[in-house]
Amino acid sequence: MAGVEIEYSTIIDDVAVVHPISFGDDRGRFTETYRRSWFKHGREMVQGSRSDKSAGSLVGLHFHLHQADYWYVVSGRAHVVLHDLRLGSPSDGATLELELGDATGLGLFIPPGVAHGFYAMTDMVLTYLVDGYYNPSDELGVAWDDEEIAANWPVNSPVISVRDQANPSRKEISDHLRPRAGLRS
Repeated sequence: MAGVEIEYSTIIDDVAVVHPISFGDDRGRFTETYRRSWFKHGREMVQGSRSDKSAGSLVGLHFHLHQADYWYVVSGRAHVVLHDLRLGSPSDGATLELELGDATGLGLFIPPGVAHGFYAMTDMVLTYLVDGYYNPSDELGVAWDDEEIAANWPVNSPVISVRDQANPSRKEISDHLRPRAGLRS
């Protein structure tokens, strides 16, 4: 689609923010939200999912050793936090925050090894594509409120899952559980 803008993050290597183009008329709006060819490290996305969250919910921070994600908020607003956990990455330890949703219309490509989470600022619907089928051994997490990550969440006491409450701090994740930059299988 002509006119789409892909902006690679200057904070976390290989993270891409998509500025899709929308076309609208009296009937509504059309937006192309994803193309594999938009991303220099894109692979075929093999699974799509939808997450409906109530305002005040917080998800994450999650990360994968092998899987990339592509996020697009269909409705509502999300405060997104990304944190680079990749050993050997020039941006290891960097944290990026941005808003996805109605006001921005942005898409987000998240490479393996970058922890990701979001806070539902309103009731919201997130669709996401992944380039690997669900694999419980590749579902890892780090504490959402870790002081070393230093995220500026717009909430102090979010609604959070039992699983995410148990995520370890960054310091507690041993190097053998951290992904290495540039490695994908």
